[in-house]
Amino acid sequence: MVTVLGSGDSLLRVIETAFPETDIHVRGNEVTATGAPEEVALVQRLFDEMMLVLRTGQPMTEDAVERTIAMLRESESGAEGGHSAPAQVLTQDILSNRGRTIRPKTLNQKQYVDAIDKHTVVFGIGPAGTGKTYLAMAKAVQALQSKQVNRIILTRPAVEAGERLGYLPGTLYEKIDPYLRPLYDALHDMLDPDSIPRLMTSGTIEVAPLAYMRGRSLNDAFIILDEAQNTNPEQMKMFLTRLGFDSKIVVTGDITQVDLPGGTRSGLRQVRDILEDVEDVNFSTLTSRDVVRHKLVGRIVDAYERYDVRDGSGSTPNGETDATRGARDDRHQSNGSH
Repeated sequence: MVTVLGSGDSLLRVIETAFPETDIHVRGNEVTATGAPEEVALVQRLFDEMMLVLRTGQPMTEDAVERTIAMLRESESGAEGGHSAPAQVLTQDILSNRGRTIRPKTLNQKQYVDAIDKHTVVFGIGPAGTGKTYLAMAKAVQALQSKQVNRIILTRPAVEAGERLGYLPGTLYEKIDPYLRPLYDALHDMLDPDSIPRLMTSGTIEVAPLAYMRGRSLNDAFIILDEAQNTNPEQMKMFLTRLGFDSKIVVTGDITQVDLPGGTRSGLRQVRDILEDVEDVNFSTLTSRDVVRHKLVGRIVDAYERYDVRDGSGSTPNGETDATRGARDDRHQSNGSH
């Protein structure tokens, strides 16, 4: 019962907060719930899912309980993807390293991971903190370890988010390094740090700016384009046409955080209209409900979206309309082209 209710009844308090109209009582090893039939049924399903997770040997945390409740409510509302049981989501291991296991934490994340298995080209689109890049890199490392691919290629456009590349000290590689640092950090979570320099020296793992992809054909590779909202349409086309035999591409980005100069259209915004109906191409959308960083990140994302809707139509210099365009884009529009 300690594993079910949590140390000091911490998990029980989370459940009671989530179901304020339902009386939940624990006596010995029995839990009773009294309230509206549909809420009581949800409480019963919640405990059933928690037991399934606990039987795998995986502990339940307060965060996991909150996510299980959110998934059950999505399922009740008939949301797309709601057919997946929370226990299936929370126990789907992608990668284990040094006692740490990487797995999806929400229904949308599970759909995204499943799409990477099923499709050759996958676009993961969503706000900051939804695990787009992290899960894609975990799948890349899994594919490398299982010999589905011979190498991993990680790339992102070197576009400034307010800073200027030329003012950074050092050589070209040292200037580029800050743009690629988040990819290195994720790699260190997933692989033995001592093996990373060896894998990079041999070319098994390559981390490079997008400009270095031009003119190449990438075979037997798992290729990830990160921060794809900062590509222009020509760069996006150039990247997607690098696809070689027995390769897989995952493109990740957040269309609300475009750092391109005013007047430049984002290739990620345009590509969905072009490739939506192309076979073996999948678009996975993640939302603020899928944020797996601090809870406040999801609230911040929602607050910005509400502000953009309230502030106006979000019309861009290209005539696009996107109410969810981020605050930086609003600033570019008010300043005009430079």
